[in-house]
Amino acid sequence: MAAPLHWCHLNGEQLPLSEARISPLDRSFLFGDGVYEVLRVYGGRLFRPQAHLDRLDRSAGAIRLVNPHTDAQWLALLEELVAANGGGDQYVYLQLSRGAEWGRNHAPLPDIPPTVFAYCSPWPQVAESTLRDGLVCITGEDTRWARCDIKSVALLANVLLRQLACDAGASETILLRDGKLTEGSASTVHVVRDGVLLTPLNSTRILPGTTRGVVEELADGLGIPRRDAHISEAELRTADEIWLAAATREVQPVTKLDGKPVGAGVPGPLWRRVYDAYQQLKRAIPR
Repeated sequence: MAAPLHWCHLNGEQLPLSEARISPLDRSFLFGDGVYEVLRVYGGRLFRPQAHLDRLDRSAGAIRLVNPHTDAQWLALLEELVAANGGGDQYVYLQLSRGAEWGRNHAPLPDIPPTVFAYCSPWPQVAESTLRDGLVCITGEDTRWARCDIKSVALLANVLLRQLACDAGASETILLRDGKLTEGSASTVHVVRDGVLLTPLNSTRILPGTTRGVVEELADGLGIPRRDAHISEAELRTADEIWLAAATREVQPVTKLDGKPVGAGVPGPLWRRVYDAYQQLKRAIPR
C-alpha cells in the first residue's frame, strides 16, 4: 500500500501527517468510540460527497455523537485538504471521534469536543490482472457486531476476517451469517443469477454502501434488472457472477470462491458493462 500523502486535518488545523498527535485518552483509542468515512477523489474532485456526509451524519446520530460541522463546512475542509495534497486521483479517510475526556469512563457519554481527523492517500491503482482474471475470494462466518449499519471505527472483527483472506492468498473474505450472504469484510457483495443483479437487503447487519448506490444506479441506466434479496449460501456458491464494490475498489469481479470457479471462471459480461459505465461516469466529473 502506498504511503499516505503529506498533509492532514486535525481539529481545525492543517498540518503534516507526521506531526499529528491526539491524546491517549481519546475515546476512539480507548473504546473505538467514533465513526468514519472513506471518499474517492477523481481529478481533484470529491466523488459523491453528499452520500458520504449523509452516512457520516447517520452513523454519528446512531452513537449519540453530535456532528460538529455542517455539510458546507465538511466540504470546505475536505476540498482544502485534497488541494493541499496535490489534487488528482486520491482518497480521503475522515474520522470523527467522541473526543478525549480526563479518565476512562464507559458512561455516561461525556459532553466534550469531538476529535476531527482526516488524511489522504494515493488512489490504489487496480491491477490489469484483476480486470482480466478477476479476484480470488474465500468465505467466512460473519463474526462482527450487531450494528454493522454504523460505520464504526471499531473494526477488529473486520481486520481478523480480512486476515483470513490474506492467509489464504485471497483478496477478500465474503461473509455469511445464519446461512445468508451479508457483505465482505470491507466491501459490498453483488451477485448475478440468471441475468438479475442481486444485493443483500439493507439491515443492521449490513453497511449501506455508497458505492453500492452507484452500482445500482449504473445498472438501472443499463437496463440490468436488479433487486434486493436474501441470498442464501447455495445461491452465492452457484452464482453466474459475483462482484465486490467499495470506494477503494469501485466494482471488481470475483472469479474464484473457496477454490472453485464463479460461473465460467472469468469476469462476467454484466460486470464488464457496469465497470465500463463506472469509468465513463468518472470521466464525466467536471475537472
